[in-house]
Amino acid sequence: MIMKKYPLPPFTQETAIQKVQLAEDAWNSKDPIKVSMAYTLNTEWRNRTSFINGRKEVQEFLKNKWIKEHNYKLKKELWSFNENKIAVRFIYEYQSNNGQWYRAYGNENWEFDENGLMQKRYASINDLQINKNERII
Repeated sequence: MIMKKYPLPPFTQETAIQKVQLAEDAWNSKDPIKVSMAYTLNTEWRNRTSFINGRKEVQEFLKNKWIKEHNYKLKKELWSFNENKIAVRFIYEYQSNNGQWYRAYGNENWEFDENGLMQKRYASINDLQINKNERII
């Protein structure tokens, strides 16, 4: 059985915004299995300097991410889209194991297959140390 993840490409403004919101909601769940189901079995990622291949590696990466990033909260915004590609900018905040707060800014480029699963995700991310009272999300 072929899994489909709606909305499917080609994207319109409305469906691209919906796809971005679904991704934001999934990532804010901090559930590596739930998040990974939006990706193809052989998905390719670049996340900062890490290269991640396949859904199983995505799950392991996310599990380890959220062990280190406490009180994680993410906001994504549609930047651009075309037939099967979406670009987003995002901001998220988290607290490290030693209690330091961070804000991460970045951009992601996504490419989807015909079933609406993300086959490529390329993320550029910068972290900024912040004080707790500087949080904005």
